[in-house]
Amino acid sequence: MIHTEACGEKLSMLGFGTMRLPVDEAGKIIEAQVAEMTEYALSHGVNYFDTAYPYHGGESERVMGRVLEKYPRESFLLATKYPGHQLSERYDPAAIFEEQLQKCGVEYFDFYLLHNVCEMSIDTYLDPRWGIVDYFLKQKRLGRIRHLGFSSHGQPDNLRRFLEKYGKDMEFCQIQLNYMDWTLQDAKAKCDLLNAHNIPIWVMEPLRGGRLAALSPADMGRLRSAHPDWTAAKWAFRWIAGVPGVKLILSGMSNFVQMQQNVETFAAMQPLSAAENALLLDIGEGMKNSVPCTGCRYCCDSCPMELDIPMMMNSLNEARFGAQMGIGMRMESLPADKQPTACLGCGACMEMCPQKIDIPSHMQELADILSKMPSWAETCRQREEAARRGREQAQK
Repeated sequence: MIHTEACGEKLSMLGFGTMRLPVDEAGKIIEAQVAEMTEYALSHGVNYFDTAYPYHGGESERVMGRVLEKYPRESFLLATKYPGHQLSERYDPAAIFEEQLQKCGVEYFDFYLLHNVCEMSIDTYLDPRWGIVDYFLKQKRLGRIRHLGFSSHGQPDNLRRFLEKYGKDMEFCQIQLNYMDWTLQDAKAKCDLLNAHNIPIWVMEPLRGGRLAALSPADMGRLRSAHPDWTAAKWAFRWIAGVPGVKLILSGMSNFVQMQQNVETFAAMQPLSAAENALLLDIGEGMKNSVPCTGCRYCCDSCPMELDIPMMMNSLNEARFGAQMGIGMRMESLPADKQPTACLGCGACMEMCPQKIDIPSHMQELADILSKMPSWAETCRQREEAARRGREQAQK
């Protein structure tokens, strides 16, 4: 297993993400399989286990706590997250943190993250009423958190705003990074920003929820011409290994075979060559059904509603590729008169667009997509309800 150094710790470059654990037909985590996968991971050098308060309706933390309790505490690094990204009338970090310690059966967390500092949640994390960051900095001083960081699905400007306030206090940052999102979600700009702040990068969604592990026959043919025995996943992982600043790559493994394959990939890994890197990025670009917006912002100068049209065109590109969670949060964070539905369809933007993009039609397409998505507030409510049921079941 390849290991890296970050935050004064020796980390396995492959981390076990527990958002997509194996489940039965009723959706219940199959704990015996998780235990088998965990034993294999530890015996092959994987030492980082990542969970979060809302994963599997709150059950992921409990299951990982029970599975890991038979191993010496110093033999693994456990990470979880505070759900400040979930909409609520009030936030009580102390109550959540104490509950998490109890659920995981530990006295401290090796790594603790502010979950998804994005456009929808950044004001919550910065709000002095809740004192969220201050509370967790105190827990770090008390030794109940060894390393404090944050995750984010937000845009670079959102990331920059948070770092301006708390960058000096954050030891690491977890972002969505893969060869599709290098341009689609402007992950390159996020990596550049984090590297400028000397903040180590943790990677989530390296396979884009499995999309990059199952390429088209034509794309796989191009890859096999270079390496006949490499899987699509192996290509994706090797690409990430070459990104400056990356110290940990999380994979949400759902079965034992995925664990075995990933451990084999991370046993020894070199970054791609320049030619291999170009090949993979070309395949990534070819997978996009994208609006050719260059972000020049000429359209914004002519928009009577002062809409952030380039951001919305980028969001539409993400939506077409299936990235709905991020854009849902992004759009709901905007005032009603700045959302896609506020577009008048006047066409003033088209007159200024060097690419001659039919912006009003694309704005309508984005509005239609958003209208069919559950609101982020409703998603949070459902997650809170699932977590409540999980707590009640645990108490029985």
